[in-house]
Amino acid sequence: MASQLKCMKRKELESYLQDVEVFDNPKVKLEQYPTTPHIAACMLHTMSATYDDLEGKLVADLGVGCGVLSIGAVMLGAGYVLGIDIDEDALEICNTNIEEFEISSIDLVNSDVKTLFTSGHQSSPLYKKFDTVIMNPPFGTKRNEGIDTEFLQAALNLSNNAIYSLHKTSTREHILKKAASWNVDATVIAELRFDLTNTFKFHKKKSVDIEVDFIRFSHKKP
Repeated sequence: MASQLKCMKRKELESYLQDVEVFDNPKVKLEQYPTTPHIAACMLHTMSATYDDLEGKLVADLGVGCGVLSIGAVMLGAGYVLGIDIDEDALEICNTNIEEFEISSIDLVNSDVKTLFTSGHQSSPLYKKFDTVIMNPPFGTKRNEGIDTEFLQAALNLSNNAIYSLHKTSTREHILKKAASWNVDATVIAELRFDLTNTFKFHKKKSVDIEVDFIRFSHKKP
């Protein structure tokens, strides 16, 4: 099925991604806010149509969650996707979604992204093995301050080309300074509104719109 859909329009992709099952009981400590079909489709269509960073590419999805980005990437022609997540429950949902979409080119790994490349990363068999890394990392707003940059560091070690990620707009200056200090190019592609529905007990409103940057990071060419 996926191989037939590489040229689909954004709205068509979004329609398919509506069928991806999400968390019944998201975990607050992991900041498990699913990427909405609309945002996922916007991200993936831009990666494909504007930058040609999906079709035939090796892709890693950090914090794969329920798999909406991975599944969408394959629909737009990604050659192979490796999804990584610390949460076994999330991976179980993701695997069910992959089976429902009849996709064979996604593998899942249960691992902590934060410690994936903390030391000796250049000896890892995954070092620079992926063309493109996609992710909707935890924003680090609860108990995990700095986790967004830890995800980004892991992504830079996995990718030999480009990383696409979401970060709170309020942290833009900090993220761009980090990228510069790592000698990495960073382009804010779009500013999006992330609708966080009333998922956890501490949420007082039915939903809150969070301003989020969609950023493309890439290694500087020598």
